[in-house]
Amino acid sequence: MTTGSVSPPPHHEDQDLIDRIIGDQVGRPGALLGILEKLQDRNRNKYLPMETLEYVAARTGVPQSQVYAVATFFALFNLDPQGTHTVAICRGTACHTRGSRALLERVKLQLGLREASDDADKLTLTTPDRRLTIRTVACFGQCALAPVVEIDHAIRGHVKEQALMREVDALRKESAR
Repeated sequence: MTTGSVSPPPHHEDQDLIDRIIGDQVGRPGALLGILEKLQDRNRNKYLPMETLEYVAARTGVPQSQVYAVATFFALFNLDPQGTHTVAICRGTACHTRGSRALLERVKLQLGLREASDDADKLTLTTPDRRLTIRTVACFGQCALAPVVEIDHAIRGHVKEQALMREVDALRKESAR
């Protein structure tokens, strides 16, 4: 999990929060998932910093490699800071055939975002001002509504480019206030 350097420990108040969350979850089935989910939800930038993962491993006795494996396996978790608002675009087969790639390309163009690789099947991009994070997901399981987009945890079906652009513009303006 570490690459030769150790992350600084979380601040004292962060340690207290982590300890409380661990205490609430200990002994429950799927405790590690619950701990990570609650910690990410409480993080201002909706992500799990490496020092938090290391601290969770130390406090729970779960090997760091296992904590990291869980955090990277589930699409729910983020290892990088996220935007205030999130737009998730489905890249499943039904959504792809009904235009989700065009939606993704249009949003990226409008926000001036470029990815390092051309792997649009698994993508997370955040605007420099951290107002918006655009991500792709494999499938929402809402194929009859394709193409599907999730905006701040609300599912939208049969999404058209113009409607999505209006929503993205509204989110940008809202975050600017």
